[in-house]
Amino acid sequence: MIDLYALTSPNVQKVYLALEELELPYREIFIDVWKGDQFKPEFLKVNPNAKIPAIVDHEGPGGKPYTVFESGAILLYLAEKTGKLMPKEPRARYDAIQWLMIQMTGVGPALGQLTHYKRFAPAGNEYGLSRHQTEALRLADVLDGRLGVAPFLGGSDYSIADVATWPWMRNHDFFGIKWAEHPNLARWFEAIAARPATKRALAKIDLIKSSRDQAKPEDLDRIFGRGRFARAS
Repeated sequence: MIDLYALTSPNVQKVYLALEELELPYREIFIDVWKGDQFKPEFLKVNPNAKIPAIVDHEGPGGKPYTVFESGAILLYLAEKTGKLMPKEPRARYDAIQWLMIQMTGVGPALGQLTHYKRFAPAGNEYGLSRHQTEALRLADVLDGRLGVAPFLGGSDYSIADVATWPWMRNHDFFGIKWAEHPNLARWFEAIAARPATKRALAKIDLIKSSRDQAKPEDLDRIFGRGRFARAS
């Protein structure tokens, strides 16, 4: 059994997709980041970085419990645990890993920052908004180009590179990424949306309740490191 510390962010959705695709048994433990649950001592024992997702595999290496945090590390761990969602041939394997890293170092940070500037930043941040919007569209072009020469990001087969990237594309309209301008990305997105495991994962995610829309200013300041929680001089 795997404990999944979760809420609704794209990074958490990756792990739902992987667990459903791999048909691994798991239970959900919700960490409402908008209430500051991630800063509680009991969760910091799971992830000292105070972020979700995190998992505890009660049947980890050697049959002992093992904790994994950071979504990319979790996907790699689950792929290696099961021997699935990752090619075994070395060239194909590193193709998948490279595109996983594109998500981890590019797509996630760019779209995460774009979300912040569009939803949470005060007025007067036009430079930051423009910078991250531009990067989001550049990365969409990169993904579309890759998917013009391969059916999936990692190559011929569905892999953790696709699992990692797909949740971020669910809000493509919000990010200004237009399917009409990225037909290969649109084809890929719809193919993954049609997978039974994706449908099972989304059915669970859709049931999750968070307090984002009722978050207190103090909680938002703590999450974003601003106000009295800012450490910049």
